[in-house]
Amino acid sequence: MTKRLTTKLVHVGEYAAEVEVEMIYTDDDWSPYLSVDDAMKLDDVREALRRKDFETAQKLSRVYTLSPLAV
Repeated sequence: MTKRLTTKLVHVGEYAAEVEVEMIYTDDDWSPYLSVDDAMKLDDVREALRRKDFETAQKLSRVYTLSPLAV
């Protein structure tokens, strides 16, 4: 079993968050996968962005505001 830190993106409306999680690599067919705690962390960040609770989201991730490019 190997573990590697990676960044997952969570996108909700005009906000995005970079969440650091640990991917677990094994020899089985389900590899790679997240731990339950990291999956819940992604869900917590997604829900905090939906509620516009940026304080909570920023405790768990790096939060960004998305804006369209002018063409």
